[in-house]
Amino acid sequence: MSEAELVLRSTRVITPEGARAATVTVSAGRITAVLPYDAQVPAGARLEDFGDHVLLPGLVDTHVHVNDPGRTEWEGFWTATRAAAAGGITTLVDMPLNSLPPTTTVDNLRVKREVAADKAHIDVGFWGGALPDNVKDLRPLHDAGVFGFKAFLSPSGVDEFPHLDQDQLGRSLAEIAGFDGLLIVHAEDPHHLAAAPQHGGPRYADFLASRPRDAEDTAIANLVAQARRLHARVHVLHLSSSDALPLIRAARAEGVRITVETCPHYLTLTAEEVPDGASEFKCCPPIREAANQDLLWEALADGTIDCVVTDHSPSTADLKTDDFATAWGGISGLQLSLSAVWTEARARGHGLEDVVRWMSTKTAALVGLDARKGAIAPGRDADFAVLAPDESFTVDPAGLQHRNRVTAYAGKTLYGVVKSTWLRGERIVADGEFTDPKGTLLARPQ
Repeated sequence: MSEAELVLRSTRVITPEGARAATVTVSAGRITAVLPYDAQVPAGARLEDFGDHVLLPGLVDTHVHVNDPGRTEWEGFWTATRAAAAGGITTLVDMPLNSLPPTTTVDNLRVKREVAADKAHIDVGFWGGALPDNVKDLRPLHDAGVFGFKAFLSPSGVDEFPHLDQDQLGRSLAEIAGFDGLLIVHAEDPHHLAAAPQHGGPRYADFLASRPRDAEDTAIANLVAQARRLHARVHVLHLSSSDALPLIRAARAEGVRITVETCPHYLTLTAEEVPDGASEFKCCPPIREAANQDLLWEALADGTIDCVVTDHSPSTADLKTDDFATAWGGISGLQLSLSAVWTEARARGHGLEDVVRWMSTKTAALVGLDARKGAIAPGRDADFAVLAPDESFTVDPAGLQHRNRVTAYAGKTLYGVVKSTWLRGERIVADGEFTDPKGTLLARPQ
């Protein structure tokens, strides 16, 4: 222990073996040991004793739309990573669309990295995009360090990022499978969406009917068929339809290489509570009924759903009109995701060990960062969140770090107050006070 520079102590440390009282030693930004609670502090090391506050590994959010450059009035690396840090997130992976240019070529990736380099308060990686006309760009992007490729199977909402039809999906997936890459998919079938009633207006029930479950179910079935045929790695983004769960379980049982995520808003908000005209609740696929939510929680518990990510997709307030058909579809959740999920998880009998598995361990593994991130264990980056799990707060939009403080959680009481966040052994935020940006840009491990 003589090399330790920093010692962190808590009566509750969430480790891969469970929660326990422990002392964690840190040197050169890495965890060097997880020791008994009463271990001696080495000479020269700084002790931080968190008492009964819980020491968690920093969260890893693999689904974030930062929108920078090009739509920085919607968000940006400075504000997004501050919001993430305030919520206990120490690593995010940025989605390839809603920025201009989108991350669909190596040159565009270079632009994105240059913009992010001096603004990131936390560590940041990047997804590439799979478009109808960029199959030739996929391997170069992979070689340049993107963590995988995002594709839409229905219109994305922005013209510069068109969706793939089934033939185009097959060509892109075959190319990606050739270097054992990962395709992550917005799975809604455009034909089912086109056939659904499209009334527009302020009624949430009408919007929900316009994005039926069978659009998700059919798209996932088609994705499974393509992944089976090509023995490709695929990941279903933001699952909201519980009807797709039996199909996913069956595909896994026969060896299809498929993983699945869902989001805090699907786990904590319900269609029954969405007021008409309240498009801060609009996202695609939509927030569904309470009975559907119960089945998503069951799938998390049994491992059918692997992980929970935000799908943070902000916009300016003027795009959140009271017409659900035309309002921007996206929920801003970075700063509140841990508290929102923990509030519902504790009510359903889950522990913080479960939340860490869903929001840190499994997400780190999804993008191949599990040698560095996702656990409090020797050799991992010294990334931590310090949480007061039994303290509650009422969400005030004015207290959010997002550029546009539009939130579906306004006025809600949540449990779990993030007291501080640490990146590679340095405290980057504590009680609302931030340091200068400390994040680094990450590439897919070779």
